[in-house]
Amino acid sequence: MHFDGQKVIPAARTVKDFEELLAAREQTLILLNAHLAQIPRLVHMAHQSQKKVFLHADFVQGLKQDEAGAQFLCQVVRPDGIISTHSNVVVTARKHRVTAIQRIFLLDSHSLETSYRVLQASQPDYIEVLPGLLPEVLREVAKRSGIPMIAGGFIKSAEDVATVLNAGAVAVTTSTKSLWSFA
Repeated sequence: MHFDGQKVIPAARTVKDFEELLAAREQTLILLNAHLAQIPRLVHMAHQSQKKVFLHADFVQGLKQDEAGAQFLCQVVRPDGIISTHSNVVVTARKHRVTAIQRIFLLDSHSLETSYRVLQASQPDYIEVLPGLLPEVLREVAKRSGIPMIAGGFIKSAEDVATVLNAGAVAVTTSTKSLWSFA
């Protein structure tokens, strides 16, 4: 089962939000923004709290989104997962047996076709599709890619969560605090 059945994965934009999530019932969380020097301590804190933490590598201040940066995260920081728009980061995470999530932005049909080529090359464990409120496109991505999909971006209500899940996503990512404890 994906993310131990957790349907909403909270995404912390600040260290304060992250610390708040350490006391929450959700077992998996995402850290979006942090300084490179903070990351090892924050991941350790999450693991001490029995939480799985996914880092968005593209938003780690002071980290380059290349193979060396991804190796540092995998070997030194040791998060449970890495999210990135960069396929080389996703490939490196997979090599190190860290759950890899390829984030794709769907702007138009051209970006969708480009995303399929990226997914073919990176072979991630999951896809994160943004924006998430495109149910017909989500259905197509789920069917065509065959890769478990999560969705995020502009998801602001319980109805939005239900729409995304009904379109084939295994989970939703959101920084909207009112949705973090969605059942």
